[in-house]
Amino acid sequence: MVSRTESVAWAGAFALLAALAIPWFLWGNETVAAGLPLWVWWHVGWLALTAVAFAVFTDRAWGVWVGESA
Repeated sequence: MVSRTESVAWAGAFALLAALAIPWFLWGNETVAAGLPLWVWWHVGWLALTAVAFAVFTDRAWGVWVGESA
């Protein structure tokens, strides 16, 4: 069973991942690294971070918010 604190922490982590999905601050930036625009590297890093977050979530908290009473 996941504690209420951990449940809120997971919600915050998912909200942060969603907020970082679109790099608004990189719009119009033409910097290129290793032949790819910087925003592409942002998405590569974001996808890796998201994959790790979901892997940890499935191990630790799968089923949170399912069947909990209000």
